[in-house]
Amino acid sequence: MRPITLDTVDRKILSSLQQDGRITNADLAERIALSPSACLRRVKRLEDEGVIRGYMALLDQTAIGKPSSIFVEISLASQSEACLEAFEAAVRACPEVMECHLMSGDADYLLRFVAADTADFERIHKVYLSRMPGVARIRSSFTLRTVSRRNGYALPGG
Repeated sequence: MRPITLDTVDRKILSSLQQDGRITNADLAERIALSPSACLRRVKRLEDEGVIRGYMALLDQTAIGKPSSIFVEISLASQSEACLEAFEAAVRACPEVMECHLMSGDADYLLRFVAADTADFERIHKVYLSRMPGVARIRSSFTLRTVSRRNGYALPGG
């Protein structure tokens, strides 16, 4: 996807929606000083262009019984395209993976999981991680405490 040119009004819309995705169009229009119809057209354009990918509820992982965050570094046995594709397909098929990033440095991939406790992560490890294709090394780190978490992006002029 190519970057989209955003003007000041677009950035204000996006900043407001990142803070409150349930804001009504009328309230959003008032907040950014646009007519409701112009605001709706802008939001629709941002959705159509893929800038706004969707809307969702952000759940508290502790409240849903998954207080532990675990970061897992994966090193593959091979860097061949077939090995990378097979591993990435397995990651996409694993409902327990919250994020997966292809990395530079020592590890090939960095994955983020959430789990109820160490026993729950042991299950994830046995059922998913140890069975992923091409894996040479797995290194897991449990977070002790989350210091900062952002769900929105800083938008200059937003």
